[in-house]
Amino acid sequence: MRSGKSGRRAARILRAFAGCLALLSWAMCDHLAAKEAGEAVTAAAVSAAGAQPQSAASTRYTVNAGDELEVFVWGEERMQRQVLVQPDGTFAFPLAGTIKASGRNVSDIAAELRERISLNYRTAPPDVTVSLRGATGMRFYVLGKVRTPGSFTSGTAPNVLQALSMAGGTAEFADVRHAVILRQTAQGQVVEPVQLQRLLKGGRSLDPGNLAKPLPTLSSGDVLVIP
Repeated sequence: MRSGKSGRRAARILRAFAGCLALLSWAMCDHLAAKEAGEAVTAAAVSAAGAQPQSAASTRYTVNAGDELEVFVWGEERMQRQVLVQPDGTFAFPLAGTIKASGRNVSDIAAELRERISLNYRTAPPDVTVSLRGATGMRFYVLGKVRTPGSFTSGTAPNVLQALSMAGGTAEFADVRHAVILRQTAQGQVVEPVQLQRLLKGGRSLDPGNLAKPLPTLSSGDVLVIP
């Protein structure tokens, strides 16, 4: 009699233990699924965040005279070629004529090329891709009391501090209070004073937060002079 009661008690204990194992297994599976979903969402967010700067960088650059472009017309092997932007900021292309490139990004140039060559097609014109092969046209100069004066090229328009760093920084006895930018404009060269002394002092003269005025940037043909 006693052995029968013991058997029933053991069976109840085993059933309870099995139920606990089932609950524990379900909880672990749910936790792992949530973790994997969270990791997938995080990975997608990181991937999207990483893709945004690249896209912005590709559309930010504007073409300059002297840049080399590669034009690809899909399905038209005879029209795949590299072109050099001429000093007047233009280049010639078959079926499209003369295209103004200076001061525009590659997406705008590709759209105009496609629109122009579409006149020669009865059906939908092929897609056109324009890419920057060489950004040698964005050339600026840093002269005066800097460590490595000379001409420099950049894929984007540098601000005055970036341009100064490319020239190795200021040399001894540099008069940063009277630094200027000689800007090349359609009307000729314009002198623009630069407050480098205040910028180079960093936190000693600049308040935390956003700058009241953005840093001046150099365009192609500009000259930064440090007397």
